[in-house]
Amino acid sequence: MAKIVTMGEIMLRLSSPGNSRFIQSDSFDVNYGGGEANVAVSLQNYGDEAYFVSKVPEHEIGQAAINSLRRFGVNTDYVVRGGNRLGIYYLETGCSLRPSKVIYDRAHSSISEAQPSDFDFDTIFKGMRGFHWSGITPALSDNAAECVRQACIAAKKAGVIISCDLNYRKKLWTPEKAQSVMRPLMQYVDICIGNEEDAEMCLGYRPDADVENGKTDASGYRGIFRKMVKEFGFRYVIGTLRESFTASNNGWKAMIYNGDSFYVSHRYEIHPIVDRVGGGDAFSAGIIHCLANGMSQEKALEFAVAASALKHTIPGDVNMVSLAEVESLMNGNGNGRVER
Repeated sequence: MAKIVTMGEIMLRLSSPGNSRFIQSDSFDVNYGGGEANVAVSLQNYGDEAYFVSKVPEHEIGQAAINSLRRFGVNTDYVVRGGNRLGIYYLETGCSLRPSKVIYDRAHSSISEAQPSDFDFDTIFKGMRGFHWSGITPALSDNAAECVRQACIAAKKAGVIISCDLNYRKKLWTPEKAQSVMRPLMQYVDICIGNEEDAEMCLGYRPDADVENGKTDASGYRGIFRKMVKEFGFRYVIGTLRESFTASNNGWKAMIYNGDSFYVSHRYEIHPIVDRVGGGDAFSAGIIHCLANGMSQEKALEFAVAASALKHTIPGDVNMVSLAEVESLMNGNGNGRVER
């Protein structure tokens, strides 16, 4: 199995219970998560050796965040302690026609104020197979963006395969700022993952498709995938397609292109959705696991889509499923019958 490094922010998640609204809630459910941390947990669950790189405060809440990863076996040796606060996000889970809502409280978090000198990247990437980061991390601050850049330089020097989930967040930065930061970082990336909004806002590529109205013909993506490979030299471009009928009912599939062949996955209809937060991270982890362990792009895509579909049924940020459970769904066992 592969050794994979992920780098980003882990946050305290405070969720209104069930499908209640913020203004109804007298208490919050507590979880910890964040894009790259979620990926690390999934990779560890699949048998890989996952290493998480971040910075958290040296107090009990920072320790609780670290403990939430250690319980799954994620290596936290490269998590630096310091700074004043752990980022927080509040989640109100929608239902039917009412969308979910996220409120961020992450300004001046420890990772956003981290410096490249906080991390010994040459040591971190020694003997590693992969490095994963997302567009959320450089969106946190110029400091965080420089940390990502230095990490990519060190990873590339060490011969590590670099994957990036573009993961555009409009509450964190503008398309102009995103493109000014993300486009130069793409020179280091081998595996580029995102959806139609991510590609447009982070890289300036808009597919000929109308996902909101269900027009998701793969032919609308093939052309921009070719252009992205030509411009940035990606080994793989991977796009996810979410058809959002309601907050509780989504269609889900994906596409992959390796510069030669283009493949479209099986489509899942996920209904009802329990918690879609972390669904993209579950997808990224599936892709990374399969490609890092020498599987074909077709199997990698089918595994990732199935893993992500399962995540939608699990509350919390992280995807608590095994290899066997993902492979069972891949093989058509999606009827939900009780296993006795």
